[in-house]
Amino acid sequence: MSVKHSMRDLKFRQQRQTRTIALVLLTTILWGCADKPQKKASEMATPASEKHQPVKAEPGISLALPPSSYSATFNSAEQSLAKFDWMQASVALQEISPDGLAPNDRTYLSYLQARISYIRGDQMEALAQLEQLDNPGINAGLRYRILSFQHYILEMQGDSLASAQLGDQILRGAPRDTTAAWKRSVWRNLERTDETQLMSALPGATDPQWRSWLELALINREDAPASQLSRWRNDNPNHPAARPLPGGLDYLLTSGPQSGKVALMLPLSGKLAPAGKAVLNGFLAAYYAGHSAGGATNELLVMDVDKYPSATSAYDEAVSQGVSMVVGPLSKEEVADLATQLERPVPILALNRIEQTLPTAGSALVQLSLSPEDEAVSVAELAFGTGARRALIISPAGEWGSKMQTALRERWASLGGTVASSATYSSYDDYSSSVKSALSLDGSEQRARDLRTVLGTNIEFTPRRRQDTDVIFLLSRNGNEARSIKPLLAFHYAGKLPVYALSGIYSGVPDERNQDLNGIHLVAAPWLLGANPGLRVTLAAGDGGGDNYTMLNALGADAFLVQSGFNRLQSGADVSFRGNTGLLSMDPNLHIQRELSAAIFDGSALKAQ
Repeated sequence: MSVKHSMRDLKFRQQRQTRTIALVLLTTILWGCADKPQKKASEMATPASEKHQPVKAEPGISLALPPSSYSATFNSAEQSLAKFDWMQASVALQEISPDGLAPNDRTYLSYLQARISYIRGDQMEALAQLEQLDNPGINAGLRYRILSFQHYILEMQGDSLASAQLGDQILRGAPRDTTAAWKRSVWRNLERTDETQLMSALPGATDPQWRSWLELALINREDAPASQLSRWRNDNPNHPAARPLPGGLDYLLTSGPQSGKVALMLPLSGKLAPAGKAVLNGFLAAYYAGHSAGGATNELLVMDVDKYPSATSAYDEAVSQGVSMVVGPLSKEEVADLATQLERPVPILALNRIEQTLPTAGSALVQLSLSPEDEAVSVAELAFGTGARRALIISPAGEWGSKMQTALRERWASLGGTVASSATYSSYDDYSSSVKSALSLDGSEQRARDLRTVLGTNIEFTPRRRQDTDVIFLLSRNGNEARSIKPLLAFHYAGKLPVYALSGIYSGVPDERNQDLNGIHLVAAPWLLGANPGLRVTLAAGDGGGDNYTMLNALGADAFLVQSGFNRLQSGADVSFRGNTGLLSMDPNLHIQRELSAAIFDGSALKAQ
């Protein structure tokens, strides 16, 4: 069954809307003139500033290190640092006395010592060491490594504006094969930066190239930036961001507002109906806000996928009715069903993610989802960026908890972190025992009992938790679990350890009970931090929002955002959208990746950091 929706059929009122680096070897043309997609390939090297440990860039200018009689020792230290073995690197470098060293050798030694400081978790010391090394006349290869590593630390710390400015400096002297990736890095960091910070930085920006970057970032915050983008490029023809414009913005200049028919293929009558309606409400709120801003001329065809034998049959019906694109379905099973189709006449923006590799035939199947695994990766990066290195993980038993822990562990290890201990819980009765086990309090209490037995008398005793951790990852599924476990950490002598969690512990609705979450760090969607208040007002006025489905409202709004800018996905790794569920980009598998914002519970309120 399908239903055509017009503006008078729907109760949403028009309202104006307010406003890491990745290596991609294949850039896919997602929208073409013919039914079959067009594809093109381009190679873009990745500089050391991606959220991974520093790597050597491909040579465009010479990055060769200067000859040195200590090359073997430096190489040995490099190999140890690549394995995050700072102790072995320190032992190797002890062979070199800093006295009487040639300037380049002294600089290289200090650079490696800064990396040792960083791996140990002393971020500020590492930055202080690096800032002293950028001297005139330094070897180009050393300078590139020093600035790249400094950029990496700033980015991991979340200092996006400083990262962007340093990236702009690196871009000016970067090897040719890395310039596209450095340009992407500068833009992503500007996209991460709050608009008020951009506006505050603009008056003091005396360097013309950096000032133009800031102006471009502010233009992109406007509702309809196309005319200003053209003017900016005309005024800055030689700027590194001019051709092409970053973030896929070129496609705003080469095509006007899209027209045609878009099918929204969602569950509206079965067990997933509440979720499907929440997504639909978010999409429609954004649709009408976009329409009032001069876009969104597509006709909408809303389809209840529950009324069809399969997602494929619903898709075929949509195609027969002349749609140019399908948004949906929502369940993994239905996305997997569509993924098996070798011929897809029109592209699909699916609202869930599957892991299998898709066949290359047919139009694109792009996947946008609220994947909690993405959050586990982000929270690992957030904690590591603050200097944490040795983790304790507490997670629910079962498949979901296992997936979250695996995603976090893999990213944590790739950054250089270690896991000292982990524990799982399956019910409320397990909470206290799980926390005690993770903190090794059982062993401490047993030692006290043994000592009482030996001495034959009662002794005063305070249990001592394990001391080899500096961060706790609390991978709870919801606020009830987290509110019960967080106070237990203080009760069991771990109240001073920083705690990091996933956004699922916050429903998006203020709750006095969240005082028990006070101090927890997490990554959160901009929607939960107050982004797009106009859309929230629209949803509330039309009774289209729901406390239990607020993030699905945000998913629907982002589905409209990506659908309306679908041609921008042709820019591949460069594309970015400032979405409601996060800063959106795309990987080589056509998965839309979400980068969330750092937040903390302050009292009972969630606040951006």
